Amino acid sequence: MASDTILGFPGPVEIAMREKLVTLLQPSKLIITNESQLHRHHAAMRSQGGGNGETHFAVQVISDAFKGKNTVQRHRLIYSALSEEFSQGLHALSLNTKTLEEAQRYQAEN
Repeated sequence: MASDTILGFPGPVEIAMREKLVTLLQPSKLIITNESQLHRHHAAMRSQGGGNGETHFAVQVISDAFKGKNTVQRHRLIYSALSEEFSQGLHALSLNTKTLEEAQRYQAEN
């Protein structure tokens, strides 16, 4: 794992992800959590020497760019935007995507 990740600072993959998602989605909320350390024992990550410390992320996005799109379309939009990162070692994303209205409704119900 990169030392920057250990110290809580974003690494280059996370920075690139944030820049691309902000530009594409103009989110009202974007939380990116590096969960790579939880997966470094997996066979695929062990074969990479534990990965580069930036292989698995949880991403929570609230954006009206998702209006009219179903979950699969939202995820495809994000995966497409991050295709370069996937080709360079990003392995998996856990995505939570909502419009502002959906997020407000969810918050009111819970």
